[in-house]
Amino acid sequence: MNSHDFRILDQFTRQAVPFSTAAPIRNEEALNRIVQWAGATAEDTVLDVACGPGLLVCAFARVVKHATGIDMTPAMLEQARKIQEEKKLNNVSWLPGNVYSLPFSQPQFSIVSSRFVFHHLEEPLNALKEMKRVCKPGGRIVVADMAPAAEKAAALNAAEKLRDPSHVRALPEAELRGLFKQADLPATELHYYRFEGEMEDLLSRSFPTDGDADRDRLRKLFVDSIPDDTLGLNARRENGKIHYSFPVAVLVAEKQ
Repeated sequence: MNSHDFRILDQFTRQAVPFSTAAPIRNEEALNRIVQWAGATAEDTVLDVACGPGLLVCAFARVVKHATGIDMTPAMLEQARKIQEEKKLNNVSWLPGNVYSLPFSQPQFSIVSSRFVFHHLEEPLNALKEMKRVCKPGGRIVVADMAPAAEKAAALNAAEKLRDPSHVRALPEAELRGLFKQADLPATELHYYRFEGEMEDLLSRSFPTDGDADRDRLRKLFVDSIPDDTLGLNARRENGKIHYSFPVAVLVAEKQ
């Protein structure tokens, strides 16, 4: 495990409970959109990589034959099992594992997905190629991630890196499309939605390196971005609170 893997493990062990219980993360409408855009049917078998608390896995499981979630953080898989039990789903499996070396020797899934994963990866292209490897011919690769406007990506990435040390880089739409092209997945459908949240709720489930000092810096960044939307988050004041929304791109490609 390299130093970045340790950062991911540290962050998501701490975030496991607050992340899995946060209303924006659990938003059923957003999860169901991804399932719909993936073209999921009762005949599909799904693998969700870096599945976190398994919310997308469980959303797929309501539609497909079987859904599997894989994640490197035991605390996240523990939350996933609790959510599966809460939703009374029995067509779900959970596995420990790394996105760069999935434990399947042959292509065996008709849908391979990830949500809010690529911005944490130092080698997103290698992860995408590994997702493609375990997908059956004719199956779909689905990647949902934050996708800032190119001119605002640097500011957003600096803020996200401050908030979450496991953040690497959120890729603008053109770069996400470029990854798919490099992985020989060029015929990509592209969908959008915006992830809505409230700043203090976000900070309450964030564990920056310098704790409260970094949270105060982030508060200032959010406030300062309001006049000109410098972070690309549509930060605004509503009822005495600061709300934000970040753009999410969902790319769907068929493996030939």
